[in-house]
Amino acid sequence: MTISETDKSFVVFDHVQKSYDGETLVVKDLNLSIGKGEFLTMLGPSGSGKTTCLMMLAGFETATHGEIRLGGRNINMVPPHKRGIGMVFQNYALFPHMSVAENLAFPLEVRGMGKSDREAKVMRALDMVQMGAFANRRPAQLSGGQQQRIALARALVFDPELVLMDEPLGALDKQLREHMQFEIKALHERLGITVVYVTHDQGEALTMSDRVAVFNDGRIQQLAPPDELYERPKNSFVAQFIGENNKLPGTVEEYSDDKCLVRLATGELIDATPVNIRKKGQETLVSIRPERIEFKPEMMPPGAHMISAEVLEVIYMGDIFRTRMRVAGSEDFVMKSRNTLGQTKLHPGETIKIGWHPQDARALDPM
Repeated sequence: MTISETDKSFVVFDHVQKSYDGETLVVKDLNLSIGKGEFLTMLGPSGSGKTTCLMMLAGFETATHGEIRLGGRNINMVPPHKRGIGMVFQNYALFPHMSVAENLAFPLEVRGMGKSDREAKVMRALDMVQMGAFANRRPAQLSGGQQQRIALARALVFDPELVLMDEPLGALDKQLREHMQFEIKALHERLGITVVYVTHDQGEALTMSDRVAVFNDGRIQQLAPPDELYERPKNSFVAQFIGENNKLPGTVEEYSDDKCLVRLATGELIDATPVNIRKKGQETLVSIRPERIEFKPEMMPPGAHMISAEVLEVIYMGDIFRTRMRVAGSEDFVMKSRNTLGQTKLHPGETIKIGWHPQDARALDPM
């Protein structure tokens, strides 16, 4: 989405740090601006600092250093209930003794809203998530997906400008999780709210976000739209965390800013795009996405780099075939090929030629 210049700093983390013991920083000098109406996802492995950042924004944790601003106002010392932020948790956090309607009315009662206005807002929020017929049920009478819809409606019922979501779909099965991803994204676009979303699921982040902040070791490793993260990672952590990669060890033989020549461990020379490679002789891992590899001559891209591969295992996965091969000494080299009519079937033990466009190979800095 496009954020206007005046809305680019709706949420600001300004040199924010967080330590729980006074010594170890779990968030290190975080500088981040989030635009009004943006869907930003904080993505990273466990312990990377993403959830701590969300908790500081919500007001459940206090920054050790730095300033957090919302709509231009410093909120460091503002208690959670006065920040006007909607919150959705993985465990739903619904009151079991209340009906669905009572759960949604609670944040409105806290804000002193009259009964008739409460009832109207509750039904409007339930209709947003297609749950209007469930107003009188208790949470225990709902499925996991229905409870998550109610938790989402409760976060939206008081018309917040900012909604925070902490692994909200983690307890759902795969099919329902994917369905809810599209529902949440559609709600975001329809209502124009700002969403800050935390997940460790890269597929979720790529599907839903305007931008993704990839966290590791308390720092943002890269902040970019999903396609840029996937196609142009800035370092080896991002390249290996986002999507699946084949990795071939090698040494840089020639180097320029946008191209390098790498000698693999078995002697083959291949072209690659350098990622944080700085000099000739540097050790590297060449990364190639499994879906960018072809084995049919008619499908090879112009200028494809060709190399021999021994088929070790072929796994049928419905829409794709996942083929594990021995390539340049690596036995974990994977190719994904679409299951199409007339698909050539590969068999373990046969040797084939595979190829990829040189621009799809990246020479990564060692982690």
